[in-house]
Amino acid sequence: MSLLELIERADERALAAGALACLDRCLPLLAEPGAEPLRPLWASCENGRDWAIRLAAVRTGMEHESVTDGPAALVRTMLGAAPSDFDAVPLRGWADACSLVALRIHARLDAPDGETPPDEERLLKAARGGEPAAVGPLVAGELERQVRILEILAETTGTAGSGAGLRKALDLSTEGRRVLRAVMSRRARGRG
Repeated sequence: MSLLELIERADERALAAGALACLDRCLPLLAEPGAEPLRPLWASCENGRDWAIRLAAVRTGMEHESVTDGPAALVRTMLGAAPSDFDAVPLRGWADACSLVALRIHARLDAPDGETPPDEERLLKAARGGEPAAVGPLVAGELERQVRILEILAETTGTAGSGAGLRKALDLSTEGRRVLRAVMSRRARGRG
């Protein structure tokens, strides 16, 4: 199943966790290493309990993070766009937007100069739709993580292992955050 099909079929829990995972993986652009500002929201993904309260607290807590460039501003925009209602319709829109923004950020890091790659929109649309696309290794890895997270959450919906599914999603997201941090570190050393 393509990423877009998985987003379309996902329930509230999977949509919230999938979007949050995209945001979580892009945190190295915005937050200090080791910071876990999104943890409270992960705790709300199971059933939406205290989602709006925790979302407001996370936004307030991250207001002090400086935004120095375009990709960091995109991450802040993703957080700002999170719906307060734990409902499938607004969460689906947020999950779709977060997916695309995370892939765009990875595409820019794949590009040697950090600029928008040519045909980015067409390539990302094809990749998200399950069609073959000539994307770079960072985009391919991010796409695979997005698909895998939604698959894991779909497999564990309504089961006793639903909490384990969220933990696996968080683990995959943490792995993706490490990859992004390593790429950013290599780029910084290359400029220095």
